[in-house]
Amino acid sequence: MTDDCPLRVVGLCGSLRRDSYNLALLEEAGLQMPVGMHLDIVPWTQVPIYGAIENVDEWPVAVTQLEKAMAQADAVLIACPEYNFGIPGGFKNALDWLSRLPAPPFKGQPVALLGASTGPLGTARVQYELRRVLHCMDAHVLAKPEIFVGNAKAKFDAEGRLTDEIARNLVKDQMQALLLWIHRLRRVKPLP
Repeated sequence: MTDDCPLRVVGLCGSLRRDSYNLALLEEAGLQMPVGMHLDIVPWTQVPIYGAIENVDEWPVAVTQLEKAMAQADAVLIACPEYNFGIPGGFKNALDWLSRLPAPPFKGQPVALLGASTGPLGTARVQYELRRVLHCMDAHVLAKPEIFVGNAKAKFDAEGRLTDEIARNLVKDQMQALLLWIHRLRRVKPLP
């Protein structure tokens, strides 16, 4: 994109719940983005179960749609819950598909992570696991600020708005850091 066009950030929510705290947190991040950034939350729920398929002639439509959305993005923002200390199976499945494409869309992509949980650690463990997986996929994951919204039930209202001022300010700070991360990575030219 040119500098006069808004930066497009693809949002991926690792939760399938309609009233997910992580979806609400992702939406809050969209509201907290600096001028010149736009969040587009992209669904992945139609991605089929991945099996180590060799010589794929035709990729599933849901996978290619997700690939196209990410290829047109300037960055990716992931809000993910923590299931049994790890990445939810369905979301990990979508990541596995994306890693197998001829032009993996996470390669070289700026990425930021955030998450909300009803537990006290607020998705810290899953974010560290996501960092490891995304590193393997050659993504450029933003180091700080980290956003772990714990005790989410007390920090979101009935409409799904984040009411905790400290958490909202952290999200705002992370979106500013993501903007700077995108610009920093744009200046770095890839090796031939």
